[in-house]
Amino acid sequence: MNYNQVQKEIAQEISNTLGQVDSESVAGLVEEIKKAEKVFFVGVGRVLLSLEAVAKRLAHLGINTYVVGQITEPAITEKDLLIVGSGSGESAFPLIIAKKAKQYKARVAHIGANPNCSMKEFSDHFVRIPVSTKLQLPNEIPSVQPMTSLFEQSLLLLGDSISLMLIREQNIDMPSLWKYHANLE
Repeated sequence: MNYNQVQKEIAQEISNTLGQVDSESVAGLVEEIKKAEKVFFVGVGRVLLSLEAVAKRLAHLGINTYVVGQITEPAITEKDLLIVGSGSGESAFPLIIAKKAKQYKARVAHIGANPNCSMKEFSDHFVRIPVSTKLQLPNEIPSVQPMTSLFEQSLLLLGDSISLMLIREQNIDMPSLWKYHANLE
């Protein structure tokens, strides 16, 4: 198997997946982000890595973002949004954090693959990335890639899509975004 064949398969999977994400649910998430004072993110493993990149990109747009557990994380309030990344919607740590966020009356958005999961109890908003998870449920997009790679890749690009939607909606001048970029590098 050569690189060109493999990269085409992966790119096609990602394109197919993102094309099946409901645009209305994404628009709803964009509205949740816009009305939040602070946006928190929680996930585990590679999902967390994708969410950290999304949080950083939204921070580049001037949005106050925090990853749960980071040393400078402030208190969550009823004015804030917690974005949970969990394909299965059953991962223990994100479930505990979502439950806690609801205790403080924060809004919770879940980005996942499984609409009928435990996270549903704590979510105000759901965006489905309809790919295969560790649960192997019906009506999921299969992947040639190992484990849940397609979910993590799609999550990252969904975040970049949301960022570009916000940039265009707010008519943000792209070069002006550099003022938010880290400069102690």
